[in-house]
Amino acid sequence: MFGKTIDLFSVFGIKIRLDLSWFVVAVLITWSLAVDFFPRTYEGLAPSAYWVMGAAGALLLFASVVAHELSHALVARRFGVEMRGITLFLFGGVAEMADEPPSPKAEFWVAIAGPIASLVLGGLFFVAAGALTLPPEVAGVLAYLATINVLLAVFNLVPAFPLDGGRILRSVLWRWKDSLRWATRVTSAIGAGFGFVLIGLGVVLLVTTRDFVSAMWLAVLGLFLRGAARMSYQQLLLRRVLEGEPVSRFMKPEPITVPRHISVAELVEEYVYRHHHKLYPVVDDGRLVGCVTTRQIRELPREEWETTSVGALASGCSPENSVPPDADAMAALSRMSRTRASRLLVVDGERLVGILTLKDLLEFFSLKIELEQA
Repeated sequence: MFGKTIDLFSVFGIKIRLDLSWFVVAVLITWSLAVDFFPRTYEGLAPSAYWVMGAAGALLLFASVVAHELSHALVARRFGVEMRGITLFLFGGVAEMADEPPSPKAEFWVAIAGPIASLVLGGLFFVAAGALTLPPEVAGVLAYLATINVLLAVFNLVPAFPLDGGRILRSVLWRWKDSLRWATRVTSAIGAGFGFVLIGLGVVLLVTTRDFVSAMWLAVLGLFLRGAARMSYQQLLLRRVLEGEPVSRFMKPEPITVPRHISVAELVEEYVYRHHHKLYPVVDDGRLVGCVTTRQIRELPREEWETTSVGALASGCSPENSVPPDADAMAALSRMSRTRASRLLVVDGERLVGILTLKDLLEFFSLKIELEQA
């Protein structure tokens, strides 16, 4: 879902990260507040004051988003759901859960925690803006934050998955039919439909007002929600298909291996250019001694390829690039996603028994869904 992220800090043991797309929206919000919203709402201030207000408003808005997502994360953790962290990105933030909530009750409370937090923050900012004697610059930022937190809560309560309102609806449908899959399918369809509505509103806005920026923002948000809704349902199906299945069911039992004595130049010519893989297991007398990747080859100076052996370049196996044959296939897929690896070595002791590839996992999933008409 995300590209390159930056680790910021941890709160209650939960990592807070920034996706690089966050910087785009942070600049846009700061600019919009500084040149339009605050000058129009609070006249007569110095231009520099508007820019300070804009920057403060943008930063505190994202602090509010962190509080919103942190409330989801803390409640999810109370119900036993592992949290991978919170990532801020172009459209706000997301609390990354390792699994679905274990029950409709858990789903309901995890989902509603975010809007409650935003409404509480909105109330606190509103009281602070009106009850305290503050400079207009500070009062203006607090009033903006009060409004935006309430709007954030209201928007998230729209019953369209994966918004919080969609998750609340999913918890109700899940409880009613006792089927998480059916509830997710229904709410994801509603979410995709809501995304289409936002795209339509963007087109109407462009035609009627010529407000290109707002229209484009609505359309992009709609496209994102449509994609996220479909992806959420696919992820649930994928988890149901792979969870509990051993890696040995999906691995290729006779992988291509590389002897440790050949040179890196031979590795490139005879293996990389022929088989097009990015990771190769290195063996010696049938024993796995490590692996070598195209990244390691790329980092070695070209003039050293002829004189460096594969054994000298190879690195040892680790949990990042290997799994035992009885490992859970869904856990292996999650590891691939986390490390951005497309292949894992399947290792039993010092013996290589197979290779697990992302392509094979996804092809199996696609065939199973097609045959069972999921």
